[in-house]
Amino acid sequence: MRRGAGRTFTIAAGVTAALALPACGSGSRQDANAPSGKFPVQVTTARWVGFQRLAQHTHLVISVRNVGTKTIPNLAISICNTTCSYPAPAGQGTSVAAFAQYLNMPQLASHSRPVWIIDQPPGPCGYSCQNGGQGAYVSADANTWQSGALKPGATAVFNWALTSVAAGHFVVAYQVAGDLYGKAKAVLPNGLSPQGTFAVTIVRRPAQSFVNSAGKVVQLP
Repeated sequence: MRRGAGRTFTIAAGVTAALALPACGSGSRQDANAPSGKFPVQVTTARWVGFQRLAQHTHLVISVRNVGTKTIPNLAISICNTTCSYPAPAGQGTSVAAFAQYLNMPQLASHSRPVWIIDQPPGPCGYSCQNGGQGAYVSADANTWQSGALKPGATAVFNWALTSVAAGHFVVAYQVAGDLYGKAKAVLPNGLSPQGTFAVTIVRRPAQSFVNSAGKVVQLP
């Protein structure tokens, strides 16, 4: 699981407030000069395997295209438990880490328990990623990844390489934003929020695999 996954943030209002706080001694807000407005996007890909086995390796892929006429300041995607709506009930939204579930037990330092381990986070895998770091698209929000500015007509691809580690039925939600401050709002051409859910069932029977004659690991269906 990503380092710092025990930290949880609330998208939209919560993250906006946290990131807008003045830097120590600066006297100005971080979002003081951040662009604002609505930025049209299209979710061209939202793909994940709906039926999985324990220890199975999968990829969650979300592609977002800028269909507007202005550069999106900092395209970001939040991963939430069940829903990305705010406020959300305890155990949902970003009250637990991304790709995790809520363990309802008292006196826990963290209620997050992983359902999937992130083998490789989104973004180009440079030095940090190759050495177990958080990847190029990491952000200050433990549940959110950012790809940076996105020009008109360009597409950003978010690809999480994941391994399932808990059995059960789960709903994983995502939401697209135009920045981390909440001032630049990504919207679909019809004006709705670009968001969605994946319903995933993980069964206890582990995924079966073998090494073929070429030395590659082949995973059986």
